[in-house]
Amino acid sequence: MPVDTHAIRILSQRLSIEPFCEQDAVESFSCISLSLTRYMSWEPPASLEEYAQVWGQWLPAIADGSDIVFTVRELVNARFAGLVGLNDTGSETPELGIWIREDKHGLAFGGEAVRAVVQWASQWVVVKYFIYPVATQNGASRRIAEALGGVVIERRASEKYDSVVYRIPVV
Repeated sequence: MPVDTHAIRILSQRLSIEPFCEQDAVESFSCISLSLTRYMSWEPPASLEEYAQVWGQWLPAIADGSDIVFTVRELVNARFAGLVGLNDTGSETPELGIWIREDKHGLAFGGEAVRAVVQWASQWVVVKYFIYPVATQNGASRRIAEALGGVVIERRASEKYDSVVYRIPVV
């Protein structure tokens, strides 16, 4: 069953995580690059207008709680740090996804953000387990999944990259 997203605010040690809104668009767009998306299924939007077509489709799904894109911000200064996706919340196996702005890579923000969303969703969404697809060569995201107790349950091939799908347990 989808969840009411209007009052969601997830806090972790260093991060504040809230549903994406229109005010997050310019900051998040400025952090999307070819190198950032090399292990993602999508390519960077060419313009802010093209990006608006993407995030504009997120808003109704966020509002009804069926797919939630969360904006990740640093607690100390509210600086945009990335996005976390929790997709298909009505399923027993919602899908997780993450990207962190490149100048914040290596600071463990990705793991902290995914862990916080898993902890929140484990309480508010009916979940058997989470799935987390990751490009095989994306060591950082694989370490996030494995730190959360993830085990590989599937392998996938695409034109852009090969991937593995982790099963992440409920906490």
